[in-house]
Amino acid sequence: MNLQYISDSKGQTTGVFIPINEWNDLKSKYKDIEREDINIPEWHKDLVRQRLDDYKKNPGYALDFDSVMDDIEKEL
Repeated sequence: MNLQYISDSKGQTTGVFIPINEWNDLKSKYKDIEREDINIPEWHKDLVRQRLDDYKKNPGYALDFDSVMDDIEKEL
């Protein structure tokens, strides 16, 4: 996928540009991608909030995704 990242004057990423042909491919693959009225169960929101709170209290316990994937691949 040929994404282009949009940054503000401070260098912070503020958006992503997806070429229209790739967007159309995504829309055909994921039929509801443009829906904005997706209802997320309250228990799921609560779980995410709890995990965020846990992370904020002790960010040192978080694992880096790429490192974890490397470890998993070594064991395969």
